[in-house]
Amino acid sequence: MVTITKATTRDVRFPTSLDKTGSDAMNAAGDYSAAYCILNTDSEFSGHGMTFTIGRGNEIVCQAISLLAARVEGKKLEDLVSNWGETWRYLVSDSQLRWIGPEKGVIHLALGAVVNAIWDLWAKTLNKPVWRIVAEMSPEEFVSCIDFRYITDAITKEEAIEMLKKEEPGKAERIKHAEANRAVPAYTTSAGWLGYGKDKMKGLLQETLNAGYKHFKLKVGTSVAEDKERLSIAREVIGYDRGNFLMVDANQVWSVPEAIEYMKQLSEFKPWFIEEPTSPDDVFGHKAIREALKPYNIGVATGEMCQNRVIFKQLLQQGAIDVCQIDACRMGGVNEVLAVLLMAKKFGVPIVPHSGGVGLPEYTQHLSTIDYVVVSGKLSVLEYVDHLHEHFFNPSVIKDGYYTTPLEPGYSVEMKPESMDKFEYPGKEGVSWWKSQEARPILEGERI
Repeated sequence: MVTITKATTRDVRFPTSLDKTGSDAMNAAGDYSAAYCILNTDSEFSGHGMTFTIGRGNEIVCQAISLLAARVEGKKLEDLVSNWGETWRYLVSDSQLRWIGPEKGVIHLALGAVVNAIWDLWAKTLNKPVWRIVAEMSPEEFVSCIDFRYITDAITKEEAIEMLKKEEPGKAERIKHAEANRAVPAYTTSAGWLGYGKDKMKGLLQETLNAGYKHFKLKVGTSVAEDKERLSIAREVIGYDRGNFLMVDANQVWSVPEAIEYMKQLSEFKPWFIEEPTSPDDVFGHKAIREALKPYNIGVATGEMCQNRVIFKQLLQQGAIDVCQIDACRMGGVNEVLAVLLMAKKFGVPIVPHSGGVGLPEYTQHLSTIDYVVVSGKLSVLEYVDHLHEHFFNPSVIKDGYYTTPLEPGYSVEMKPESMDKFEYPGKEGVSWWKSQEARPILEGERI
């Protein structure tokens, strides 16, 4: 029996703002960062989880992780996972911590790190990857992982169990597909950052096309003229009639009327969807944009900033989105994601997770595999960015345009200690990059 003895946090930041990796219309200069949680135990195993941020504010999330993780110190792992739904409810039920959410914002980001660290620990003790643990659950066990409070008007436990049972006959075959690395096709955002020059963008698009990708996403939102030029280059590389798909992402930069008019002017490039066209909390705004763009065959996607299952419930109930983009750690970890997978299945909306950040492809490869194998039974696609994977013991890998299904025990986000030491903020003199002269342009530069 494994007991959690102590929780620790690490503030790890990678200086991606220097080369504009991750740049978009709203976030011009982010430093991909991990607010990191480690659950130490009285055994050989430890659990690792993280929440993704883009730099400043990471220290606040780390403080919140410390407060939430204290609730599992001294707890037996077996007791925590024997009724996951109750454990999840327990973790969100400290009334004084809940007050600064509830179930949203910094406290919820921290919850995602803690919950995912428990899943990582559990998977290691079982010697299985997280996706396989869920794949081997009965429908009743799957549903017991979820706190259904606030969503029973969209889906009940009984409905969920029935839906999962209907997908059971094909599950064994889909597990074989996963084992053969054919469960999760990838799409790339790596060529489309707004801060990249046009030559760099064109070269990266050609490179990823040659690597077997068929789906490509570009950032938009600075100006119509500039976006038309960039999308023209993209279509020149990937074509219109070669079976390739183009998606665009505005990262919340527009009001609702602006989004509609702007995207009408980009409709000639035939994007599959516009991602985050407006505020992530504006359910009816997304619905209005979706209805206005239907005649142009442009879908609407959102999710990376959706704070919990309640917002997703409303987006799905109102018919506001064509694509559901769950995030592995903005919500409350695996358990809350499972709830959204079920709701998306009920409303017939495909799951295409947000995965553009450090550690996110490592996480979301498990979630997309779970969706395919257990919930939807249908292939979708998953975002991939080719950055910072070398810092993880079990990095995500793309081959022939597909994610290589993780087989190692855990949740794949355990970071190498030397990477954490080198990029810890503010870090130690002589050890951390953030104490070096190279860091001064970021530390002393204009904050944007």
